[in-house]
Amino acid sequence: MKDLKTNCRLAIVQAAPVMFNKDACLQKALRLIEEAAKNGAELIVFPELFLPGYPYGMTFGYTVGSRKESGREDWKVYYDNSILADGEEMQQLIDCAKRLSVYLSFGYSEREENTATLYNSNMLISPEGQALNHRKLKPTGAERLVWGDAQQDFFPVMDTPWGKIGSLICWESYMPLARAALYEKGIAIYISPNTNDNPEWQHTIRHIAIEGHCYFVNADLVFRKSDYPQTKSGADEISRLPDIACRGGSCVIDPFGHDASKTVWDEKAIIYADLDMQKVPASRMEFDSCGHYARPDVLKLSVRE
Repeated sequence: MKDLKTNCRLAIVQAAPVMFNKDACLQKALRLIEEAAKNGAELIVFPELFLPGYPYGMTFGYTVGSRKESGREDWKVYYDNSILADGEEMQQLIDCAKRLSVYLSFGYSEREENTATLYNSNMLISPEGQALNHRKLKPTGAERLVWGDAQQDFFPVMDTPWGKIGSLICWESYMPLARAALYEKGIAIYISPNTNDNPEWQHTIRHIAIEGHCYFVNADLVFRKSDYPQTKSGADEISRLPDIACRGGSCVIDPFGHDASKTVWDEKAIIYADLDMQKVPASRMEFDSCGHYARPDVLKLSVRE
């Protein structure tokens, strides 16, 4: 492992999107990036689908074998407020990262340029303007009614002064071989944009931090049912949600599985953590999953990039 810059000031933005409104959502994101950078953040992480929000609880009128026209109208609104990976909204995020000289991880609904398929995506952006896109390999459960399986942009990693960083979105982290694909690329910071406030998830993130001996960045949304816009098909579904539809629980876990930040529930916050990157190589003294603890003569992973 190359020499790592020892200190990384990281910020997780746990906030509510402006649901189904890409322009307002983008402006909110830019303000939050500015705030985090003013407080010294060098790496700023947003949750899954921050733009234009995660439509938790909505079915978009789907039942087995049929669709409702009202649900199609709601999906089209969501589609219209999703953005291109190389579109003007993403360029504004890239320009902001360059101007503030920060690294940025941003979760968004990606609209494919040549088809009408949406992807659950995460963009890594460097202070020099490099942008690496990752699409969620397999949307979970009913997410498959909204977003397609990734056909490209599987496991990009970005070189930074603190080592390599990469992301897996939400339940992708339950795919053991996907985790191994990132470990083989040598990541020191594992970013997990997600919408998972289940208590079991808090055990998962600690396990992965220990397994990969890397920092695990758990970036979750927090939003209320009152944050939803008016919809054609979802009023009854949204009314049945709890007041806080997603509770957050964002935090950072160190390579030994210990808390590197506070864990924040039920409120909006920018969570700061000062990472000691020397813990990454130190933690691998007795277990280095793709180094001295590997057995490539017995076990081998094949990844199609």
